[in-house]
Amino acid sequence: MSAGIKVLVIDDEPPIRKLLRMGLGTQGYDVLEAPNGKTALTMLAENPDLVLLDLGLPDITGLELLRAIRGRNERIPIVILSSRDDEAGKVEALDLGADDYVTKPFGMEELLARMRAAMRHQLQVQGERPVFRAGDLSVDLVRRIVRVGERDVKLSPKEYDLLRLLVLHAGKVLTHKYLLGELWDEHTDAQYLRVYVRQLRQKIEADPEQPRHILTETGIGYRLRGP
Repeated sequence: MSAGIKVLVIDDEPPIRKLLRMGLGTQGYDVLEAPNGKTALTMLAENPDLVLLDLGLPDITGLELLRAIRGRNERIPIVILSSRDDEAGKVEALDLGADDYVTKPFGMEELLARMRAAMRHQLQVQGERPVFRAGDLSVDLVRRIVRVGERDVKLSPKEYDLLRLLVLHAGKVLTHKYLLGELWDEHTDAQYLRVYVRQLRQKIEADPEQPRHILTETGIGYRLRGP
């Protein structure tokens, strides 16, 4: 499935690049490596299918490089590699257009899952499907019909707008700032968002206290579990 997929690894740590070269190589990925931002910008000419980007680079910051990559290619999936305590960096990277993040140290299975989700998300954005299905949840984006199993779910206009936004970006972390900016105003108190997420969970989750669809990314935002 991953044969022929080119992954550009941008990381200044040789052990991390070696780990990714070996781990991704065994899964059939074609791995390109860049130890710094300048080399990475040159290697974009190789048209990679996905980018793994470390935020701590020696020449330019990962966030500056992310802006540059997005300026050249709006659609390429980008997964951030970040340190455990760099929560602010994760949030800013997601706001700048990264698709997801993985915290170091990470397991290869988690990374592979995040990569697959990021690629699915980009395919979904490019060819938006009218009906979204994940587990027992289905959302018809054309007819605005939401169902859980065989049960129709009645949502308020704002609840539906929130769910639709999550559906359009299923599998991707959406930050509090992004969601507030799309639904209200980015300066609106985040409590408004938490209230609507809680109400939505009450209507679509079997157990709102242990949600399976709308997942919380602590301190960052929310993610709708993909199909």
